[in-house]
Amino acid sequence: MPSVVVPAHNEERVIARLLSGLLEGSGNDDELERLDDDERQRPRGDEGPSDPLEIVVVANGCDDATAEVARGFPGVRVIETPMPSKSAALRLGDEIASSFPRLYVDADVSLGAADMHELCRALDSPGVLAAGPARTLPMDGVAVPVRWYYDVWQRLPVVREELFGRGVIAVSRSGHERLAPFLEAGEQIMADDLAMSLAFGVEERVVVPAARVVIRPPRTYRDLMRRRIRAMTGNARLAEGNSSPSGQPAGSSPGSSSGLTQTRTAPRTGPRDLLAVLTGEPGLGGRLRLAPKLGVFLVTATASRVLARRAVRRRDTEWLRDESSRDH
Repeated sequence: MPSVVVPAHNEERVIARLLSGLLEGSGNDDELERLDDDERQRPRGDEGPSDPLEIVVVANGCDDATAEVARGFPGVRVIETPMPSKSAALRLGDEIASSFPRLYVDADVSLGAADMHELCRALDSPGVLAAGPARTLPMDGVAVPVRWYYDVWQRLPVVREELFGRGVIAVSRSGHERLAPFLEAGEQIMADDLAMSLAFGVEERVVVPAARVVIRPPRTYRDLMRRRIRAMTGNARLAEGNSSPSGQPAGSSPGSSSGLTQTRTAPRTGPRDLLAVLTGEPGLGGRLRLAPKLGVFLVTATASRVLARRAVRRRDTEWLRDESSRDH
């Protein structure tokens, strides 16, 4: 029986969408059928695993009805804490979750039961400790500069290959042991998905094409900047510590029982990567159409990095959140 940990801060508008997808076809489904349509907000899809599913929602620092909405779903355990901290919510939920594989899922994404099942199946492969789904980014109603940014972003090798930026990470029991130092620490980490991703070597993690997660992008460029500044601030703060999620200096052996012998540093996108994206576009016409999108990407990335450095210098830990992505 998989366990799912969902940290949720003021997510009353979207958490029903996630929970209904996860519970579709599960052993909790008979009770779920009794809920009315407005309460369920449930899209029909492929059936997932038939075993009962353990879901722990940690409503952290909420001043809306997130907890009440989550409690409307059968078998979902809801924990409330006054502290608005995703890191603390992950740790609290992890302490309560009891089974494996274990999934850590953002409340504002959509993941179906069949997709969850594919992630769990991938963890049965020898040597695989962590898995993430492929992304789907619906662009209806999204501003042109935002669409252009993501057209480039999704082509980057690190974005295609790494586990961060997916809103979902699934780990086996052995993978969970690798994450234990991070989950048990008291430090507040903004870039939690990056920290988790870097705990695993390239050969120990896999992106599963058969599993899809829907991530709704910001609708406005202003909200895109808020999201990117937050991401860059979290990345910078993680790098500033000069340590791995295991608590060891970067590049050293964490000595974990899982066999990881070297902690990876955070991957970076450089000019060569962007040039490769441009030259990899087939045809002169394709490259000409991609060029202005690269310009938008460069301006956005540069500005967000500069503003993130300013936030780090000021020790500003404000969680810049875009609300527009929760409106579609």
